[in-house]
Amino acid sequence: MREPSAVTNLTRSLILGCSVLALSACGPDDIASPGSGGDITINNPPAPAPTPTPTGPAGVTPAAGCPTISDPQGLTDAGTITGPTGEWRVCTLPAVFRASSTLPQVPGLLYQMNGRVNVGCDGGFAAPTAGTPYTSNTPGCSTPLTADTNVTLTIEPGVIVFGGTGQSWLAVNRGNKINAAGTAARPIIFTSRDNVLGLNTDDSQGQWGGVVLMGRARTTDCVTGSIAANTCERETEGDPDKSKYGGLDDTYNAGTLSYVQIRFSGFILGANTELQSLTTEAVGTGTTIDHIQSFNSSDDGAEFFGGQFNLKYYIATGADDDSLDVDTGARVNVQYALLLQRPGGGDALFEIDSNNNETDTPRTTLRVANFTAVQPQVSSNNEANDQASSLFRGNSDTTLINGLIVTPNNECVRLHGTGSTANRATLKAYSLALTCNGTKYIGSGSGAAAYTAADVAAVFTAAGGNNNEALASTLTGLFVNGANEAGVAATDPKTFAAFFDTTNYVGAARTGDTWWQQWTCNASFANFGTGNTGACTSLPIFS
Repeated sequence: MREPSAVTNLTRSLILGCSVLALSACGPDDIASPGSGGDITINNPPAPAPTPTPTGPAGVTPAAGCPTISDPQGLTDAGTITGPTGEWRVCTLPAVFRASSTLPQVPGLLYQMNGRVNVGCDGGFAAPTAGTPYTSNTPGCSTPLTADTNVTLTIEPGVIVFGGTGQSWLAVNRGNKINAAGTAARPIIFTSRDNVLGLNTDDSQGQWGGVVLMGRARTTDCVTGSIAANTCERETEGDPDKSKYGGLDDTYNAGTLSYVQIRFSGFILGANTELQSLTTEAVGTGTTIDHIQSFNSSDDGAEFFGGQFNLKYYIATGADDDSLDVDTGARVNVQYALLLQRPGGGDALFEIDSNNNETDTPRTTLRVANFTAVQPQVSSNNEANDQASSLFRGNSDTTLINGLIVTPNNECVRLHGTGSTANRATLKAYSLALTCNGTKYIGSGSGAAAYTAADVAAVFTAAGGNNNEALASTLTGLFVNGANEAGVAATDPKTFAAFFDTTNYVGAARTGDTWWQQWTCNASFANFGTGNTGACTSLPIFS
């Protein structure tokens, strides 16, 4: 599948505002890797060239006022805010959307979340009825519900929403939906106030919460209820209001997220618990998620708790913990993924688990096809607690197809086993090429379920796997296949899941591919070219 290259009726600003003050990046607590086994060169892209800051009529001028929406509370006109791109009208969202509403794209207008913003009221494990009313924990929703509130928040292409405070986050509660369908030419952008003000650098992070979709699919690691009784529920990490998710509907539809950037997220909501750019919680196969860029999340690029869904075209740039984290019984297929960590930041590229609940069902099941996962620096490594650039543990089964893990100064794969051998984590690899340090593999765990490094190595030498555990990376522009990647024999992903496209190459990006163009933003460590929304540290200007 190819994205169109033409851009119509769009004015983009590639402005890099003057950085006044930046948040410090949170680095790893310890370094576990001994270093590279040889000299390996990764050709990083040049930093995107800045263009002059606009002055006068070239910059944004504020919209006359806030549009009318269907929600009876409406939008609050919060005046204007000025940054390097000009002056914008600020319209603050209500704390709870009680009626389906649309946020139109208006030139010179930004939408603000002033704290947690709820899409509807949580309707509980299953839709409430008059016979089984449900009292929601959602703030402002104390009246017992006798039916789902069925609120849909529609966000038009080109809309920019920012978190006005660190505690700001978007909560799409059970029994409600989001319809955020951007386009390649006009992606939807969720970001921070500092991004608007032009205060950010390529190391800024953790300035607001993130986007959270809650659903009624199955999950494990119950906080309330139990697997045996079919009543398992969990709560959003760090939320004092106990935003719940879970149910028995694996087809649950939480709405649509498409062509969306989520920048500078991951504010700490509670002790040692923070959100990430995108958090899915027990959403089902009715949910549509594609073309997502997570930029500089202070936690994971995205984390998927429970549920069952599919995802194509996922980019995680600069995550300070894991680029992709999947756990608590999530069953997810992902195709076309770029996992690109920031030099000196980040933990693992993958962390897949459902640790300490090895007998729970469903097991965490992840299939990833056509991905390129890179820790680019050769002078130091990124990973900390996970000890390798990818960690697979707990009650999980992972299949990697047509992938590249390029982490020349780190071990590539760690498998950790606990519980019984029948329930420990598993990993299968097909046409997976690795660029690692001399150690390559780590095995760990306890008892009979523990893995040794030799056990992990056996995954990659199994007959029929088409794997290459010692690829000399020739990636260009950070993530585009070179001659050596093109020489790796591919495996048809469609034999593993009907959702996958058939491909005859490894990695996410061949020479000539364009799927990441237009809708992404650039950083000095991950440049997606010209003709997109410009630097992630600035805002685009849509006419």
